[in-house]
Amino acid sequence: MTEPTPEMLPVFAGIVVKEHSDDYIVASIGVDNVEEACRRLSCLQPFSSVTYDHSEVSVVLRSSEWASLEQHFPGAMVEGPYRLITFDVVLDLSLVGFLSVVSGVLAENGVSIYALSTYLTDHILVRKEDAPKTVELLNGLVERSRKLLEKG
Repeated sequence: MTEPTPEMLPVFAGIVVKEHSDDYIVASIGVDNVEEACRRLSCLQPFSSVTYDHSEVSVVLRSSEWASLEQHFPGAMVEGPYRLITFDVVLDLSLVGFLSVVSGVLAENGVSIYALSTYLTDHILVRKEDAPKTVELLNGLVERSRKLLEKG
């Protein structure tokens, strides 16, 4: 079973696992639509993510928002529905192995993740049907970390 190192126990013990109630999608928009993507995706509501690279524009957003945008991006590859799980704790950028522990615990239980990080916070997307199990597993990890920290 994947567990945090003793140095990481305080981090995991302090986490609040938050499942967002909206459904999310992940879309890949071709680079031939970059200008349209810049124009149409500039006013997305939180939580959303737009990543531009050499081969695609990758977008994470609420399914309801995508429904109003998808006609502008024919041929986009879309996956979902997903649920967004946020680790409500500010993580130091020098922290090593946080997502490794999270992904290990979930992988051992057959849950696939799509990880996203911002400057302050980490998030994962999981298939909507896996969300209840994911929250249970992560809350179990938090609780085990708290108990181990208390034992000292």
